[in-house]
Amino acid sequence: MERSISLDHGLIRTKGKQGCRQYRKLLRRVKVHSFRSIVTFESKWPPHLSRRCPATNVLGGMQKVFSHESSELKCTMKFAVFLPSKSNSHKVPAIYWLSGLTCTEQNFVTKAGSQQYAEKYGVAIIAPDTSPRGCNIEGEDDSYDFGSGAGFYLNATEDKWKTNYRMYAYITEELPALVNANFPILADKQSIFGHSMGGHGALVCALKNPGMYKSVSAFSPICNPTNCAWGKKAFNGYLGEDKETWKEYDSTCLVKEYDGPPLEILIDQGKSDNFLKEGQLLPDNFVATCAESKVPVIMRMQEGYDHSYFFIASFMGEHIAHHAKYLKA
Repeated sequence: MERSISLDHGLIRTKGKQGCRQYRKLLRRVKVHSFRSIVTFESKWPPHLSRRCPATNVLGGMQKVFSHESSELKCTMKFAVFLPSKSNSHKVPAIYWLSGLTCTEQNFVTKAGSQQYAEKYGVAIIAPDTSPRGCNIEGEDDSYDFGSGAGFYLNATEDKWKTNYRMYAYITEELPALVNANFPILADKQSIFGHSMGGHGALVCALKNPGMYKSVSAFSPICNPTNCAWGKKAFNGYLGEDKETWKEYDSTCLVKEYDGPPLEILIDQGKSDNFLKEGQLLPDNFVATCAESKVPVIMRMQEGYDHSYFFIASFMGEHIAHHAKYLKA
């Protein structure tokens, strides 16, 4: 007997009794719930999530990419999920990864080397896209640092962008609810980290939601966007000219007001990072404000490293170990 699961980019076929057992095991990996805002698709995977490519076994775990119709962003969104082998029998903690400018979920999945460490520590990793896509907004694809691939993890308030560009709400509300309902995840055990624009997003999400994340870390984050060219362009476009509203998404401003559970922040920054030299990242401003506010931060300047995924991959294991320490406490 042969059964088939139809996917966007391939077909999984199983034959005989062993194949049937594998087929049933696949169908049990994700629970089925009813979400009116999420479309179904033609396969036996959860009717709310469309698998964008066949699941891949990695070091004992499973790497997958899903898409769904986002109620916050009013478009189809993709996100990657790595599930460690431990998730076959137990719910596991989750770490959310936020990528930087121009990236999709694929950059992290294929370049960061995170799977070996996620399997080692028994944690899931969720990596969403960096912005809404295909919203047909005039100018959304005109530049690398604004619009598509540059959502900046905020909720836009300017009329042109406010319907779709709500990445902050997507990351802190819609995506966790979707993940917790459909995967073997411990809802009260989550952490967050990211790179560059995504490092900014991770710090902002953690600081604006005391207690929501057990830990936070970042690679080369945009630490003070109200004072750098990238941030000024994005905030002016998404939030308007009132610079007081910009402070709601600036981690250097937010840390001054942080009043929540102890949060030890880990940041790695390459000394040979051209964007550091150009004044786009401004980590010293953040570290100084943390010291004033008595918020612990470990700031590690890494000699000879730049802004690339080679840098991220070099220290990925230490970051996941950092999160695992707090997720399993």
